[in-house]
Amino acid sequence: MSALIEIRDVSKAYTRGRQSVEVLHHVTLDILQGDFLALMGPSGSGKTTLLNLIGGLDSPTGGSITVGGKRIDTLGGTALAKWRSENVGFIFQFYNLLPMLTAQKNVEVPLLLTKLSAAERRRNASIALTLVNLADRASHKPNELSGGQQQRVAIARAIVSDPTVLVCDEPTGDLDRQSAEEVLRLLQVLNREHGKTIVMVTHDPKAAEHATHTLHLEKGTLVEAAA
Repeated sequence: MSALIEIRDVSKAYTRGRQSVEVLHHVTLDILQGDFLALMGPSGSGKTTLLNLIGGLDSPTGGSITVGGKRIDTLGGTALAKWRSENVGFIFQFYNLLPMLTAQKNVEVPLLLTKLSAAERRRNASIALTLVNLADRASHKPNELSGGQQQRVAIARAIVSDPTVLVCDEPTGDLDRQSAEEVLRLLQVLNREHGKTIVMVTHDPKAAEHATHTLHLEKGTLVEAAA
């Protein structure tokens, strides 16, 4: 299996006042096509920074990031935004659904950037909602859904454009254990049955158990890999 994501000697520093703070230190990592990787580590270890670099939400200070054969660290803002919209599905701890829109319309939002017709957008959103077992909630607004259902709508929105990779930042952090388990099982289905490559940041060891393997970050450095 070939590497979908190739991270080579990547560092990331932020400027705070006159001080430069390096959050990631020379990280090198391959993530295979079809992998389900959990990133763990204490707060401030650089997990979310690494996730944001993989998803093209930020650029490294040094090193290179290649996804699907394309160097994304060299892309400018507009090109990077286009690449993100075509290749990455984002799932966050807080669902970021638009409160005035139905589940169906929320899932359609990423497709507004495409050339699909309104009918095609509706069809693709319906397929995504069916995949997350929420076809019967398509006309409900977020405040009419449970937290777990809202996160499943967010997952449908993330997969509706058939992205290359799903990046998940604490996707179960705001959920009770039962809802969290449902969301994690859904991610496993997307990985195992639909071939989605998933990178997930989590503090929860039980969540990490659903991944195919786990990597640990400590103070910006990859310190441990567990099978």
